[in-house]
Amino acid sequence: MNSTIRELLSKHGGLPITVDKLADADDLYEAGLSSFASVQLMLALEEEFDVEFPENLLNRKSFSSIASIADALSQITEDRQVA
Repeated sequence: MNSTIRELLSKHGGLPITVDKLADADDLYEAGLSSFASVQLMLALEEEFDVEFPENLLNRKSFSSIASIADALSQITEDRQVA
């Protein structure tokens, strides 16, 4: 999952550094992720993983790192399996 997130972040994040230089826990906003880019990334993630981010995960914290994005996606897919 993290490699797919990294690929989408590279395409949609508009970061001034290459994604391979980031650790999974690095702050993406400190690395240059803008609010607009985070929305573009969210849309790409929704399309790629065939999910929809619920309102409670539409916040800065959910998109603050590759690890937090992976956690959010895991929550969404777990919730979908339970339903």
